[in-house]
Amino acid sequence: MARVFVAGSFNVDHVWRVPTLPTPGATLSGSYATGPGGKGFNQAVAARRAGADARFVCALGDDVGAQLARSLCDADRIDLQAATADAPTGTAGIYVDAQGRNCIVIGPGANAALDAGFVADALQGAAAGDVVLAQLESPLEAVARALDTGRSAGATVLLNPAPANVAIDETMLVRADILTPNETEFAALLLRHIGERIDADAVGNLDQQRLHALCRELLPHGSVVVTLGASGCFVSHADAALRGDAAACYRVPAEPAQVVDTTGAGDAFNGALAASLAQRPERAFIDHVRFAGRYAARSTEQAGAALAMPHLLVD
Repeated sequence: MARVFVAGSFNVDHVWRVPTLPTPGATLSGSYATGPGGKGFNQAVAARRAGADARFVCALGDDVGAQLARSLCDADRIDLQAATADAPTGTAGIYVDAQGRNCIVIGPGANAALDAGFVADALQGAAAGDVVLAQLESPLEAVARALDTGRSAGATVLLNPAPANVAIDETMLVRADILTPNETEFAALLLRHIGERIDADAVGNLDQQRLHALCRELLPHGSVVVTLGASGCFVSHADAALRGDAAACYRVPAEPAQVVDTTGAGDAFNGALAASLAQRPERAFIDHVRFAGRYAARSTEQAGAALAMPHLLVD
């Protein structure tokens, strides 16, 4: 069976549920919980629980957070490849309001020590048919090496360019077969790479051909999936690489959900998309996107990030 290789971050999340998101100078009362997170770990858990064999490559401290990561990977049968760093395991502070919206502050800790050479070694064994997935909560040298190693192996390379405040150059984009920004990340990429200033809230309302043209300018050789929250997502392919689809661009509506917490929804989408690509390569790309959308919708119906990822296959 093809595998999903995820290189990225592990955090211990500290979550406060509050009526409204904090504003400067505010003191709020809310409820508190802690649990595992980090974009890399969330996506690895989603890929595994969506049915794929998954390897997770990260850096951890020598502490309780690292013990948590190891025990959770064991429980989900994720192949953990973790470098040990002098810094503490990464942390994140997350505030979630009554509508399920969130804001997040990250302390990278050990995640900032993930080494490119370690990543390359940990991704040995990747092959054609596999999927390599990375995000931007790790050092960019490590992210680039993950993408390069995947491409050299003939794997499908998927880059989730999150968080939006991380600046990447064109050489990082060139490495990706599939790019999966949300509207905020997409707006940031447009401004940085093609000089187009578009408000993130306006991305979903753009004319389909205009949105397709922007995607083609951003990633001429590959596919772009812009996730749009409650508006679903937009898919744009290069004309020469439609990935089994009938059209070069189209919209996919969002799956209905009883939303409790949107934390990790984007990670759920990315992990499930990678899992579907690895497990069902004969399917059209639209089928993979629909599967990922359904999976992400179900993940929002429980509180939390990694632990909210639904089990769709237990073998």
